[in-house]
Amino acid sequence: DVATDNPVPAPPFWGTRVVKGIQQADYASWLDEGALFKGQWGLKAPRGSGPSYEDLVATEGRPRLRGLLDRLRTGNLLEAAVVYGYFPCVSKGDDLIVLGDDGAERTRFTFPRQRRGRRLCLADFFRAEDSGETDVVGFQIVTVGSRIGEATAELFAADSYREYLELHGLSVQLAEALAEYWHARVRAELGYGGEDPAEIEDMFALKYRGARFSLGYGACPDLEDRAKIAELLEPERIGVKLSEEFQLHPEQSTDAIVIHHPEAKYFNAR
Repeated sequence: DVATDNPVPAPPFWGTRVVKGIQQADYASWLDEGALFKGQWGLKAPRGSGPSYEDLVATEGRPRLRGLLDRLRTGNLLEAAVVYGYFPCVSKGDDLIVLGDDGAERTRFTFPRQRRGRRLCLADFFRAEDSGETDVVGFQIVTVGSRIGEATAELFAADSYREYLELHGLSVQLAEALAEYWHARVRAELGYGGEDPAEIEDMFALKYRGARFSLGYGACPDLEDRAKIAELLEPERIGVKLSEEFQLHPEQSTDAIVIHHPEAKYFNAR
């Protein structure tokens, strides 16, 4: 029941581009404070009497965050970079087929399908091969570089565990912030960025058009597919390598399949 008559946007270019030297101020505003304070730092109000969570955020969370961001900036510990691109594609059953310049198959992703409910599969959000139309898919890999990982390793080696956990948690969330920031750039380049909500909280609630699906989760759980994205994007150009276990290095890096279809939202296929 996925719509097949949604307009296919025209990308500003075909192939890939590398962007380096992205300024911290550009993507730090996309930092999800809730995910950082609660998920990474474990900030929570005590049971019974005591300060509320909002009070703790104001007195502990945000001051500590500002201090760490200043340290990252003055110490030049962030090397934010992106490699991304747009590729023609079609779908066939559960497969997303990425096409080359000549229209021939370049690579293929096979995604799992839900066994109940809407029986969704990521391939459903692209034009079918037999439709006579060609769709567009985006891929992106972002990183905040290796220096911040080296800084966290030094804290761990020095038994500075609290500082290590805070800086490591922030580095992971900054990589996510960069990924969200660049996804917004992709939406703008594809012509529907104007549909984005005005409030940042609605951004974190994914109330924008389309979705950014990272490998290893929900609808695309197979990490082996990272090798296909790496072959398309060549992330070594921004200092990111893929391990034999299909993990991205530096750790503070993330990849994604960017889908423009208005109905594309997160779901679990298994």
